[in-house]
Amino acid sequence: MQPSARLRRFQLRSWSACALVLIAGQARAADQLCEAPPVDPRLAELQGSDATDPRIEVTSDSGDLGREGDAKLKGHVRIRTGQRLLTADEASINATDRSIELNGNVEYLDPQLHVRGTGGNFDGQGHGHFSGAEFAVLDRNVRGSARDAAVTDKSRMELKDVVYTACPVGHDDWQLRAGDIVLDQQTRTGTGRDVRVEFLGVPVIYLPWISFPVGDQRKTGMLFPEIGSSGNSGTALAVPFYWNIAPNRDATLTTRYYSKRGLRLDPEFRYLSESSRGVFDAQYLFNDLERDEARGLFEWQHITRLRPRTRLLIDAADVTDPDYFEDFGVGFEGTSVTFLSRLAELRHDTDHWQLRARAQDSLVIDQALADVDEPYTLLPQFAALGRWDDLGGGYGASLRGAVTNFARDLGPEGVRVDAEPAIGWRAERHGAYLEADAAWRYTGYSLNGLDDGVDETPSRDAPIFSLDSGLVLERTAGSRGQRLQTLEPRLKYLYVPFRNQDDLPVFDTAVPDLSLVQLFRTNRYVGADRLSDANQLSAGVTTRLLDAAGGRQFLSATLGQAFYFEDPDVRLPDESRDARSRSDVIAELELAAFKHWSARMGYQWDPENSRTPKSEMYLQYAPATDRVVNAGYRYRRDFIEQFDVSAAWPINERWRGFARWVYSTREEKTLDQFLGLEYASCCWALRLVSRRFVNSRSGDSDSSFGLQLELKGLSSVGVDNEAFLRESIRGYSALPDSAEPR
Repeated sequence: MQPSARLRRFQLRSWSACALVLIAGQARAADQLCEAPPVDPRLAELQGSDATDPRIEVTSDSGDLGREGDAKLKGHVRIRTGQRLLTADEASINATDRSIELNGNVEYLDPQLHVRGTGGNFDGQGHGHFSGAEFAVLDRNVRGSARDAAVTDKSRMELKDVVYTACPVGHDDWQLRAGDIVLDQQTRTGTGRDVRVEFLGVPVIYLPWISFPVGDQRKTGMLFPEIGSSGNSGTALAVPFYWNIAPNRDATLTTRYYSKRGLRLDPEFRYLSESSRGVFDAQYLFNDLERDEARGLFEWQHITRLRPRTRLLIDAADVTDPDYFEDFGVGFEGTSVTFLSRLAELRHDTDHWQLRARAQDSLVIDQALADVDEPYTLLPQFAALGRWDDLGGGYGASLRGAVTNFARDLGPEGVRVDAEPAIGWRAERHGAYLEADAAWRYTGYSLNGLDDGVDETPSRDAPIFSLDSGLVLERTAGSRGQRLQTLEPRLKYLYVPFRNQDDLPVFDTAVPDLSLVQLFRTNRYVGADRLSDANQLSAGVTTRLLDAAGGRQFLSATLGQAFYFEDPDVRLPDESRDARSRSDVIAELELAAFKHWSARMGYQWDPENSRTPKSEMYLQYAPATDRVVNAGYRYRRDFIEQFDVSAAWPINERWRGFARWVYSTREEKTLDQFLGLEYASCCWALRLVSRRFVNSRSGDSDSSFGLQLELKGLSSVGVDNEAFLRESIRGYSALPDSAEPR
């Protein structure tokens, strides 16, 4: 991305409290609720003229021409120069200094400004002054009135005793009244002094000084305050200041005061350059009144492309105490954070190699986590992946390797070396393929912190053999052959001999949930500390229904299972032994066969014990991006059983509702619920949200009520109003599919 690329200003903030917010909105369907003003037909004539043409064209009903070129004009006076047009009842022209005095009903028009007044004048440099003026910025849909208005040759307008609004004519729902305002059309900015904002005739805020954009660009200045309350923090007042540092850098400093907590600063800095981009975000509470200590959260995300194929990634976060998310987070997802990961990674790619150097640490937030279960620190890790896919004759080769130093306060520590060279052969013909692979995996350790007599340099090595085959069969379907149906069976045989690995430590290895991907992997563990022995055959079949012309997928169904010729003997220390001849059955279904309807299902069946270890189902109806209804069910035996229902739907042109309900049948408790209603006109919107959610691991709940007022066109910098709904309601967006949220 080039340095000149502009950052679009936005903040992704959740509904953490009741808030009364005066901000500007994004362009939405509600903006079309008021008719656009008619286009002045004279503009086409002016826009087609040469702006630098010095000639003056004058017409009137009558006039007197002086010997020196002075003129006094009466009746339908029309004076045009370049792209400027002046009209008046009467006018006097001074030929010496090229000034013009206007009387009666006066009007000024250019491609950007339209001003009407009861009198005015223009000097030879093009500077004009009008009294009793009404004005409109034509390309920004803002307008107003002023006791006096001055226009410069650079489209700068200075106004006295002003009433300003971005609402269409006849819809003056909000107005900005000021002692004076300066509108600069070159920079698209406005500044005002002694400002009062009125909504429906009621004053809602007073500011001694304000700076705002006349358009959709970013602008340095104070943003409108937020007022709210929450159960944990009490009444809150937030005053944000936005700093437009440069086209590729900006910052926001929000000062927040909580009646129960004290003063908190929330700085955010964003930057973008040809080679780097990133954001630094922080929250710092100087002294929590309830805990008598400073508290805070710090986050930094950064990416630098050092060379075309070299990248540096930093993703770091820190928090002062483990209770911070429970006190200031929102929703059960935000308050149940277990770890904060800190990562720095340098990656370099070549035609055949991917090289990585990484340092990674995790800050434990969940204090109930046992010390022996805390993740290790990688300090550092060096990894390499080499691939040569076409060696001729269908052969290919690869080499994976990693050297990692694991550190932790409790348990064994040390260096692990893991390497896996492999060679493979693949043949494809007539929709069928056959692939044979052979690999050898070695893992060795250099350990410390062990009991006396324990081997400090254990190792393990074993060969891996696999044979994979599959078919893709197709046929036309439908009454007119408009559909294409496929049948895609797959078989994979895997053999890995048993190696006793009980003396190896467990640094980062676990058994993942069974899935279709897991069925066809060469190791049932993730992590290098265990290599499962295997003598098995994995089988799967997929069928798809596609649009024959465009390729759109209407249906995809997959069924898979593994059959064990020998029961695997390798185990983790806490892994139970379950002798069986076959794995669970895995089924997945994706359906989009009906207009606006879609469904997704995942199901795992244990045939040995006739039970369901895991399942999930989602159903969605979405006739448009701003009309969506979701229903979901998640189940994992002995852990989770949840229902999740959400919806966002316009009630009519001006009203829409949105809601979500997440319920845990295992805990017999609602985890999160909110209900909202929004009214939107062409120049303002009012949004109300009532929310209740679990905010602690012990199951405690908090509730909030949100009230948000949006004055469209007053400022384009502020809270992203739709972020909360996009994050909470799957598939929702108030913007068209082709639009980019700001």
